[in-house]
Amino acid sequence: MNLSTNAFHAMEEAGGELSVGLKEIQFGKHDVIDPGMEPGTYACLTIIDTGIGMNKKLTKKIFDPFFTTKKQGKGTGMGLSVVHGIVRGMGGTIQVYSEPGKGTKFNVYFPLDKKFSEEPIIQDMQNIVGGTERILLVDDEEGVINMGKRMLAYLGYQVTCHTSSLDALKAFQENPDGFELVITDMEMPNMTGDKLSVELTKIRPDIPVLLCSGFSETMTREKAASLGIKDFLLKPISIKILSQKIREVIDEN
Repeated sequence: MNLSTNAFHAMEEAGGELSVGLKEIQFGKHDVIDPGMEPGTYACLTIIDTGIGMNKKLTKKIFDPFFTTKKQGKGTGMGLSVVHGIVRGMGGTIQVYSEPGKGTKFNVYFPLDKKFSEEPIIQDMQNIVGGTERILLVDDEEGVINMGKRMLAYLGYQVTCHTSSLDALKAFQENPDGFELVITDMEMPNMTGDKLSVELTKIRPDIPVLLCSGFSETMTREKAASLGIKDFLLKPISIKILSQKIREVIDEN
């Protein structure tokens, strides 16, 4: 997050492109790029921006505590120092390549535990209870909608999806009894999830609404309850938590 934020600041005035990549690299005994690294398999996280860039003198100082080239209020000079400490503490290393006017590239190397990464991931499917109810799913991100629809369909629910809160409201107005539950994202363009919830409960006061949010400073459980929102779902959502929360809300209603 810190590296991406720095990239944003480097491109804030003139714009640019931020690229993030991840790949696996094998280092032999004579291939390691840092004396503190052990030979083995590493994950290489690459973050590239096309911003203002830095000269060699600056790149040698950027990991020093309290060193910063940012304007007052933009940074403390501790971010990259902390990043460096975290990566080193994990047995990895971090490299930076930069030229004035051409942007900056960070390569962050994390050692991989192959034994762990090759173990099959088996999800605990106990206590996962589905249903056949009709659910209105609202989120402005196509990827979230697609994943949410797959999870809900896997649980047996009938799902209607909308990437626009205004379209979702229109669909609900046309068929208010066609849904047993609404799941909506909080941060939506044109009409936020909490405002959508208010409009839905005006049409049908008994409709249960689940609000999805990664974080919100303005929404509390008390405020949510006053708007007719039954509960929160914090992103990302596991299928087990999703199934439990849906059943709780629908059965209670």
